[in-house]
Amino acid sequence: MTSWFAKSLGDGMTASEPSAEIEKAFVPLFVAAGSPPDMAVFTRYDSEGRLQCEVTAFFSPAAANLAAMFDAQPCVKPPREGLDLLAGDLHCWEKIFGAGEK
Repeated sequence: MTSWFAKSLGDGMTASEPSAEIEKAFVPLFVAAGSPPDMAVFTRYDSEGRLQCEVTAFFSPAAANLAAMFDAQPCVKPPREGLDLLAGDLHCWEKIFGAGEK
């Protein structure tokens, strides 16, 4: 499975609630899968000239089951720049994006 998934979490003021729901649902799935280093969820804050920033969650291909739980839609792999790790192992960056990819 190679498809990434994206889900809008709303504006930066209200995104904390859906972010917390994703984190809570992630943990048991992550543990049950054996804590794979390529299973992660990232977020990006994007203002694109708007007053409020829009928060998007990006689910790695290994997190496809979690993405389905939140009705995330298939998308292209996001660039690493500007992403924050929402859920997953801290060492996932190199596994998912490689040492040289920024």
